Amino acid sequence: MSSILEICQEVADVTATQRPTDLFDKNSQHSAIFLSVAKNELDSLMRYGNWQDLTKEGVLYTVANKTIYPIEEIAPDFYCILNNTVYVKDTAEEVIGSITPEQWMREKYFNCAPIGVRFKIQNNAVKFLTPPPAGVKIVFQYRSNSICTDADTMEEKSVLSKNTDIPIFDKYVVKLGITYRWLKRNGMDYTEEYNEYQKELKKKFGTGLATRDISIGGPIFDDMTGSVVICSLTGTTC
Repeated sequence: MSSILEICQEVADVTATQRPTDLFDKNSQHSAIFLSVAKNELDSLMRYGNWQDLTKEGVLYTVANKTIYPIEEIAPDFYCILNNTVYVKDTAEEVIGSITPEQWMREKYFNCAPIGVRFKIQNNAVKFLTPPPAGVKIVFQYRSNSICTDADTMEEKSVLSKNTDIPIFDKYVVKLGITYRWLKRNGMDYTEEYNEYQKELKKKFGTGLATRDISIGGPIFDDMTGSVVICSLTGTTC
């Protein structure tokens, strides 16, 4: 695994410029440019889409008569929720959301009986239409805002803070992205590098989308017909 400094040094070799030795040297404009384009690239990749590398599972335990749950208390690295992944763990009931403002107003104030548990995300909090029962375990998937890991602790981070930080994303894609951004920042032609970057970015992202999650806790057979699956241990529908 290559650190962000090592990747920037490889970019310097490709672009025939001086290698940076410390991206966080406040007295070096050269290093500051490399750090700036590296941050822009990693932030852009994080926002690009639902990378498997960033997909995580969150768990929310409900409290009696409480409808608002701050996201930072549930998932400190939260960026956005993956819709259609929110379920009540014990009953396999889908939690409907994040509903639109129009749906929220209609169902809250105009006597439309809500179906099941519904929520929206507002002001950095999960807000339920009506208070769910206490002690309900709600699980969901979300996209993390992490862009790198600490080389020593392997802790995921949302900002670059060390030369040794390791980008979460594919090294080659990151290298291409920093290369074209550095050329652009310095007023040089970057057309060829940008086109190669876009090709590799889409290919890498598409590969991740094509890879299905594999359950290691139960049967993995799926005939893709939409038929009901019977739990082998209980004899009930899953």
